[in-house]
Amino acid sequence: QVRLMESGGEMVEAGGSLRLSCVVSGIIFRGLVMGWYRQAPGNQRELVASITSDSSTKYADNVKGRFTISRDSSRNTVWLQMNTLKPEDTGVYYCNAKKVPPFPNEYWGKGAQVTVST
Repeated sequence: QVRLMESGGEMVEAGGSLRLSCVVSGIIFRGLVMGWYRQAPGNQRELVASITSDSSTKYADNVKGRFTISRDSSRNTVWLQMNTLKPEDTGVYYCNAKKVPPFPNEYWGKGAQVTVST
């Protein structure tokens, strides 16, 4: 059974930092495309950052320069370092794993709540 377990979500003041972790089990981690999504109340889930198996990264425009995604295949883990947090970063952050073709599939964690207070 594939499991994605997020941790690190909490309440922080604006300007602060948090690091989210996602540990993957039940699947070979090395070839996965990993991503972090967030969903604010009343909004759709949106991509925050992604990282490929060769560590190529992409970021949403509103987090560029503040967030960093990274991965370690020896630990089956992906992180999201979030700096200079803003109240609009508040939401539930979901870890996502995508298997690439020829057998594509997608998996989600249960989410970690991040609240940035003013």
